[in-house]
Amino acid sequence: MATINGVDLPREDFMKKVETVQRSLGPNAPTNQAMNIVWDRELKRVILEEQYESLGLTAEIAQISNSLKTALSANPAFQNELGAFSDLKMQEYIASIKAAAETGNTQAYSAWLDFENNTVNNILENNYFNLVKGGLITTLADAKQDYHFQNDNINIEFLEIPYAQISDSDVVVTDKEIEKYIKANSKDYEVAPQVDIQYVSFSENPSEEDNEIAKLEISKLITDFATADDISEFVNVNSDVTYSDRWYLKNDLPDEIADDIMAQNLNVIYGPFKDNETYNIARIFETKKMADSAKAKHILIRFAGLSSAPQDVVRTKESAKKLADSLLKVIKRNTKKYDALAAQYSEDLSNKDIGGDLGYFSPGRMVKPFNDYIFDNKTGDIGVVETDYGFHVIEIEDQKNIQKAVKVALIVKKIEASEKTINDVFSKATKFEIAAKDVDFSELANEQGLSASPVNKIGELDANIPGVGENRSIVTWAFNEETNVGDIKRVNTTNGYVIVQLTRRNPKGLKSIAESSATVTPILRNQKKAKLIRASVSSADIKEVASSQNLSTKTANAITMANPTIAGAGTEPKVIGTAFGLNIGDTSSLIDGVKGVFMVKVTAVNNAPDLQDYSAFANQLNAGSAVSIDTDAFNALKNNADIEDNRAAFY
Repeated sequence: MATINGVDLPREDFMKKVETVQRSLGPNAPTNQAMNIVWDRELKRVILEEQYESLGLTAEIAQISNSLKTALSANPAFQNELGAFSDLKMQEYIASIKAAAETGNTQAYSAWLDFENNTVNNILENNYFNLVKGGLITTLADAKQDYHFQNDNINIEFLEIPYAQISDSDVVVTDKEIEKYIKANSKDYEVAPQVDIQYVSFSENPSEEDNEIAKLEISKLITDFATADDISEFVNVNSDVTYSDRWYLKNDLPDEIADDIMAQNLNVIYGPFKDNETYNIARIFETKKMADSAKAKHILIRFAGLSSAPQDVVRTKESAKKLADSLLKVIKRNTKKYDALAAQYSEDLSNKDIGGDLGYFSPGRMVKPFNDYIFDNKTGDIGVVETDYGFHVIEIEDQKNIQKAVKVALIVKKIEASEKTINDVFSKATKFEIAAKDVDFSELANEQGLSASPVNKIGELDANIPGVGENRSIVTWAFNEETNVGDIKRVNTTNGYVIVQLTRRNPKGLKSIAESSATVTPILRNQKKAKLIRASVSSADIKEVASSQNLSTKTANAITMANPTIAGAGTEPKVIGTAFGLNIGDTSSLIDGVKGVFMVKVTAVNNAPDLQDYSAFANQLNAGSAVSIDTDAFNALKNNADIEDNRAAFY
C-alpha cells in the first residue's frame, strides 16, 4: 500500500484496518474517510517507531502498569469492595479472557492486547514529545531578547517611493522570467498530480408520465382507506412509510396543507397531494384539545436490567415500582415535599438538585409514555409512568396554548422512475457518449440543452466530485495511465449516469506558468519597478531624494521589532529590521520593501531598562510554544520522510 522510510505497509493488513474503521464509523461512512484515518495512524506509527528505535526509547513495566491503572480505575469491573482499583481483579480478568481465547473465543483477548499495545504506544509517544519539549525550553537569554523585541522602540523619519507610481504597463514580465522564478523557488510551487475533467449528467428522475401513474395508484386506495377499521395495519401494508401514532398541532404540519388538514372532517380522505418526490393521502380520524408546550418535573427511579441504567444499579423492577408509588402517595398528600424528595431519590443527575425541573417542552420531545402522560392529562396532575429509563413520578406544572390537535394516518407512495424512463435515460446517455468522441464536448452539451460541468485540480486520492458526490471510479479512470486527455467515459451514479471527459492531466512537479502567473507576476513586476526607482535616485540624503521624487518624508514613532508596522505604510519587516541596525541620526540606503522602495532615518532610540529576572517572559514563551510542539515536531518528521504512497492504485 505504501513504503515509509523503507518500511512497507502490506495491502491486506491495511485493508483489514480500513474495514474495521469503516464499521465503527457506520454504514453510510465513505471508504475514503476510513482509509484516510488508517493512513494517518499508520504514517504516525511508522515514523515515530523509527524515532523510538534510534533513541532507544522503551516503555517500562512500571509506566505500563500505572497507565493501565489510570485508564481502568473508574471501571467497576476492576474495583475492590472499597471502590479502589484492584490489580488482582485485572489479573483475574486477563486470565479469564486468555483461557477463553484458548477455547476459540479470541475476541475479548484480542481487544485486550490491542488496548495494551495502544497504552504502550501512548507512553512512548508522550516520552518522545516530552524529550522534544525538553530540548526546546526557552532560556533566560531568549526571554531577554523577546522582552527587548517587545519593549525597545525607535522613532524614524522615512520616505516611501511607492511601486504604484510606475504603471504596470511600463513593466513587462515574460513567461520565461516566471518560469525561472518558479524553478528558483520550487518548494513554494510544488504540486501533486492533478487532473481536470468536465461532465454531463443524465439523471433517472421520474417523468411526467411516472408522476401520473403514481398519483393514479394511490388514488385507488382512497375508498378502502376511508373505511378501514384497523388504520395502522392498513397504512403499514399500503404505505412506503410506516404508521406513526402521534398527535399533530397545526404548526407540526407543512404550511401548504396545514389549514386544509385542520379543517378536514373526520374519516374523509384528503388528497392525493404531492410532497417532494411522493404522493400522499391523509385520513384524520381523531381530534382533541392539546397544549403546544408543557412544563413538568420528575423523579426518576431506575432498576437493574435497563440498558440506560449504570452497572451499580441493583434495585429490582418491583422494588423500584414500590418506591415510586410510595413517593407518589407522599407527594399527593403534600406537594411541597416534591423538591426535597427529588434531591434525595431522583437518579436523573441533570435536574435532581433543582426539584427534577424539566422546563418547557413541546409534544414529541420526550419518550412516548412520558409524552402521552404530560399531554393527555391536565395541569396539576401527578402520576407514575414507566419508560425505558425507569419509573418517573411526574407532576404537570403548566400547559400553554390549548388548541385543536388531530391524529392523522398518512399513506405515502414514492414517485419512482419506470423501466421505460430508465431505459430512455440510458439510451440518451449512450448516444451522447458516442457522439462526444467525434465533436466538441461542450458544444454538443449546449446543442442538447445540457450543461457541461468542469471540475479542476482533482487529486489522486480525492473521492468527492462536486455535483456528483462520492465516486472514486471517475478519479481512478482519470489517473489511469491508459486514459488520455480528451478521452470519454460513461460512469454509473446513484441516480443515473455521467459522461466524463478528461480535459487536463498535470503530473507531479511544479505549477505551470499559467497557474503561477497570478502570484509570481506581481513579485517580479515590483522587483523591476524597484530597479527603475533605484536608477532614478542619485542622492544619499533623504530630503533631497524626497524632493527629486516629488514626495515628502513622514515620521513614525514607538516602532518595535515585535510589531514591524509603520503607520501609513503598513507592515514592512525589512525596513524595520534595517532601521533597528542604525544609530541615531543615521540614514539607510534604499530598501526594497513590500509596497515600495524606502529610505529611513533614525531620530530616536528608546531602549527598555533591563530586568533583574526574565523568568516571567520565559514562562510565557514556553506556554505559547508548548501548545503546538507535538504537531510541529511530527509534521517536521513527516515532511522529511521518504514516502512512496500507492493508495490510489487500490482505492
